[in-house]
Amino acid sequence: MKEKNAWMMNGFLGIVLIAALLAGTVFSFVEQQFVIGGLCLIVAVTLGSGITLVQPNQSAVVIFLGKYMGSIRREGIVITVPFSVRKTISLRVRNFNSKRLKVNDVNGNPIEIAAVIVFKVVDAAKAVFDVDRYEQFVEIQSETAIRAVATKYPYDTFKDVELTLRGNAEEVSSQLTSELQDRLTVAGVEVIEARLTHLAYSTEIAQAMLQRQQASAIIAARKQIVEGAVGMVQDAILQLEKDGGMELDDERRVSMANNLLVSIVSDHGTQPVINTGSLYQ
Repeated sequence: MKEKNAWMMNGFLGIVLIAALLAGTVFSFVEQQFVIGGLCLIVAVTLGSGITLVQPNQSAVVIFLGKYMGSIRREGIVITVPFSVRKTISLRVRNFNSKRLKVNDVNGNPIEIAAVIVFKVVDAAKAVFDVDRYEQFVEIQSETAIRAVATKYPYDTFKDVELTLRGNAEEVSSQLTSELQDRLTVAGVEVIEARLTHLAYSTEIAQAMLQRQQASAIIAARKQIVEGAVGMVQDAILQLEKDGGMELDDERRVSMANNLLVSIVSDHGTQPVINTGSLYQ
């Protein structure tokens, strides 16, 4: 089904014409010209049955004897196909907040996820004829798309080598929008935006995953500290040998590197020890 324009005429002109026909009917009956008066009355009633009021950002789908005659998007009062059924469809932008869904991410971890979908109807004919109750169709397909996207990505990772639900909101939203648009095109719906509004581990594993996140964060921080400390020690020894005129043998380098690494990496402040003797005694 593809939307097309229905036959219509200016509503104000139609009202004037109906008023003229009714006046002609009265005049004909007064003059006892019943045939002419009856014809004028029939035409007036026929035109009157086609009066339709369309509000801004709405579309009226015209159905006559079970056949789709077209849609009216012109706001205001118009006259369309007489004795037809008109179904009004809103073309305004709307929000849909999904329920909190419990799904498994790509690693099998149970998570809770929810999203807000911003959409509007762009083809009223498809919304009326191609799906049954398009608003419910949007709701069900939105939840299905959210589940599909949630299973493609992990909740989180500290390796920064893949997309995650928590760390790549823009990419996930783009993927969710594309997934929804593929599903809702059949209903004549355009998805404007789709964004996650809730994302968390499921309650039964939330504490365990928090401990795992903390451990991963500590390991990542320690790794960065050690890498930085090694670089600082190397620079310090090279600087001493270059600018200080010191010549250090391998044993002294090892001892100095060990002391500097302990001082930099340690969580607590180090206590200085004064060596008054020789390193070799």
